Amino acid sequence: MDATADAPTLRALLSRADLRLILTPGSPEEALDRPVRWVHSSDLADPTPFLSEGLVLLTTGTQFAGAGATSAAEYVARLAGRGVTGLGFGTEVVRDGVPPDLAAACRDEGMPLFEVPYRTPFIAVARANAEAIAAQSYARRGWALAAQRAIALAALRPDGLGATLAELARQLDTWVGLFDAAGELVREHPSRILDESDERALRAEVSTVLRRGARAASSLRIGPRPFTLQTLGRGGHLRGVLAIAAAELDQEGRGVVTAVIAMAGLAFEQQQGLSRARGALRSGLLESLLTGDPTLARRISRDVWGPLPAAPVTVALTDAAAGRSEGLAELLELRAEEQRGSLFFGRTDDGLVLVVPAGDLRAVEEAAERFGARIGVSDPAGYDGLAGAVEQARIARDRGTGALTLFGEVAGSGVLSALTGEAQVLATAELAPLTAHDEQEKTDLVATLRAWLDNDCSHEATARALGVHRHTVRTRLALAERVLARDLRSFATRAELWAALRVLGGS
Repeated sequence: MDATADAPTLRALLSRADLRLILTPGSPEEALDRPVRWVHSSDLADPTPFLSEGLVLLTTGTQFAGAGATSAAEYVARLAGRGVTGLGFGTEVVRDGVPPDLAAACRDEGMPLFEVPYRTPFIAVARANAEAIAAQSYARRGWALAAQRAIALAALRPDGLGATLAELARQLDTWVGLFDAAGELVREHPSRILDESDERALRAEVSTVLRRGARAASSLRIGPRPFTLQTLGRGGHLRGVLAIAAAELDQEGRGVVTAVIAMAGLAFEQQQGLSRARGALRSGLLESLLTGDPTLARRISRDVWGPLPAAPVTVALTDAAAGRSEGLAELLELRAEEQRGSLFFGRTDDGLVLVVPAGDLRAVEEAAERFGARIGVSDPAGYDGLAGAVEQARIARDRGTGALTLFGEVAGSGVLSALTGEAQVLATAELAPLTAHDEQEKTDLVATLRAWLDNDCSHEATARALGVHRHTVRTRLALAERVLARDLRSFATRAELWAALRVLGGS
């Protein structure tokens, strides 16, 4: 709704029979519907410093008579540049009729020109416009009171939030949409009038506003259509965004929207308490599932949310920061409602645990993409192995480098690849005698030991790999035994040395 859409216009002023105003030929029709904010009179050669945009100027034309007369073309050009809506010429005061050069200048600038007869005082024209402005203002205030009353009554209906938004859309005669804290369009009136591209662009802008986290109102254009966005909730804890397919609203329109925002905010706050209760119940059911006995969780989930995902299932675990995100939890709640039986989730101290049918990662991928969450995904498992699947997801998350990591991707790197920190210190200490001997005596004990272990402890294969005689290999290994004071015939010794070499990067 344009703030000036119902303002008095020049066409309305000209239609007043009591004023007897006469529009000169050639005035542009479309210019007659511009809003008139005020009517002012002046005979100055350049009145523009004292004028405002959207004003109709009345003059008797004394500035066009006598020595030093003002050029009509320059005069009208100055008025048009200042944003004057129309020009009224009072006849029979200085001269009869409208000066032809003034009429030509107005036609060239596209400015409506009308004649004010001698019997019509300028003050009467100004008063008529002022009365129209007052009447319009009174009508807008009356509309605002009636709209707020209708919206208050709508809020008392069973679906108070939906009814309130529907009433707002009816009162503003435009589209109204409500986005939740996850940036999802959860309600709209009228429904399905935005095309897919417009809705996608609007959702992207809403997501930007929500990520910013500050209370704000903003305007934007998507193609030819203007939108106004207004956040819901307090700064740092936004509950959603109200979107209206309209440009900047006038004072009365803003008052009506403010009433709706207050009601929607209250509804969201009430839902927040319910969301906390649902979250606590989900966490409790998750703990029950992790014991390996899903009986209780199945029964409660079926009564509250629908059935649990059918086994085999895949388990995903978010990082702790994403697990604390209210927006992510609300998105998952929405997806769980939409995909009943295909998603269960619960919060832990380590993040959000998502349980989905094996191979169906839609909700998991959306969480990673929209919230920047780091997520690990387990191999398929049954509910009796859910605790192990959560541990797989944790390992995948912690060892992965991307947003989404499958356990199978990290499992292939082997057990030793998980050893870091203390393992490297111990491995360095284990091989330190050999390393020191090589540095001091210029020997190759570490390289020989590595080649021997990598070639399954074959002296022949090691000799070929190093390009030396097999007796040289035997001599070096015997020296390594003495330096390490370890028996290389022991499998445990061989395994420990092999692991130390692998931890330190040996191949």
